[in-house]
Amino acid sequence: MAAVSLSVSNVKPLGDRVFVKVSASEEMTAGGILLPDSAKEKPQVGEITAVGPGKLNDDGSRQKPDISVGDKVLYSKYAGTDIKLGSDEYVLLSEKDILAIVS
Repeated sequence: MAAVSLSVSNVKPLGDRVFVKVSASEEMTAGGILLPDSAKEKPQVGEITAVGPGKLNDDGSRQKPDISVGDKVLYSKYAGTDIKLGSDEYVLLSEKDILAIVS
């Protein structure tokens, strides 16, 4: 999947979406072998940088998100839309694609 490149200074997710800054992928294996870019796996861990207002319920109320800005999360491997802002990589995904909060 191709990444979307944006040149904006602020991103505000809508609904139950979250904006996650992707953590750097591993450069070396546990045995000390350097990995080329083609062999690196897509990271699944990142830090929440922005959270939408929450899912809109049938009665018009909002369901508050379970996560907040600053949480480190584990998310589904192929979930979301890859976005590049400057040299930083982000993923815009739904709250349901977040598997766990990690510390």
